[in-house]
Amino acid sequence: MRAAVFGASGGIGGAIADVLEARDGTTVYRGLRTTQKGQNASRMRFTYDLTDENSIISAAEAIGIEGPLDLVIVATGILQREPDIRPERSWRQIDAAAMAKVFAINTIGPAMIAKHFLPLLTSETKSVFAALSARVGSIGDNGLGGWHSYRASKAALNMLVKNFAIELGRRNTHGICVALHPGTVDTALSKPFQGNVPSEKLFEPERAARDLLRVIDGLTRSDNGGFFDWDGKRIVW
Repeated sequence: MRAAVFGASGGIGGAIADVLEARDGTTVYRGLRTTQKGQNASRMRFTYDLTDENSIISAAEAIGIEGPLDLVIVATGILQREPDIRPERSWRQIDAAAMAKVFAINTIGPAMIAKHFLPLLTSETKSVFAALSARVGSIGDNGLGGWHSYRASKAALNMLVKNFAIELGRRNTHGICVALHPGTVDTALSKPFQGNVPSEKLFEPERAARDLLRVIDGLTRSDNGGFFDWDGKRIVW
C-alpha cells in the first residue's frame, strides 16, 4: 500500500501517518508544511504550501514517478489564528481578508491537492481520496449558526468532494472520494474550544486516526461521494 498524507505535521495527520506506517508493507509519504527537527530521517517526506499550487505539483510529480497511490488523505485546516482569524459569533465580525485566508486553506488548498493527486490513485484496486471536513460544515445539521468563515469553507469543501467523486467515478472504477468528520480531537486547532466538550467526546489523535482509517478501510464503491463521521455514520449535507 502507498499513501500520501497532507497535514502530517499536525495532530491528526501525524497520527494517521504513524498508524499507517505501522502496517506491514505500507509506504507513507508525509506532507509537511515546514521541515521539523528531530524527525526520523528514514521516513519519506515532502513539503508543500496550500497556497502555492506549484509546490503541490512538485509533490505530485515526485511521488507519481514511483507509482500510483492507494490512499490520499488531506488532514489540513484552519479555524483560528491570532490575531487576524477567529471564528465569528456574528455577521458583524466577518472580515473579508480573514475569510479569504480561511477559504484558501480549508477549500482552495484541498482542491489543488485533489487536482493533482486524484489522477495518481490506482485504478487496479480500491483507492481512496479522503478530505477531513467538519460536522459544522453540514448545512442540514446547522442549528447554531456562527463560525461563518469556517462553516462556509467546509461546506464548500464538501461540495468539491461531491463534485470530485462524480468525476472520479467516470475515470476510475475503483476510486472513492469522501469527506470525513474526525470528531473533536485534542489538537491545537480545537484547544481554544474544548471547554464545553465532555471528556468522553474529546479524542486523542491516535484514537481519531484509528477511527478514521477504520472508516476508510470499510468504504465500498457505493460510498463514493459520501460524508461520514469518525464512527462511519453518514452526515447530512
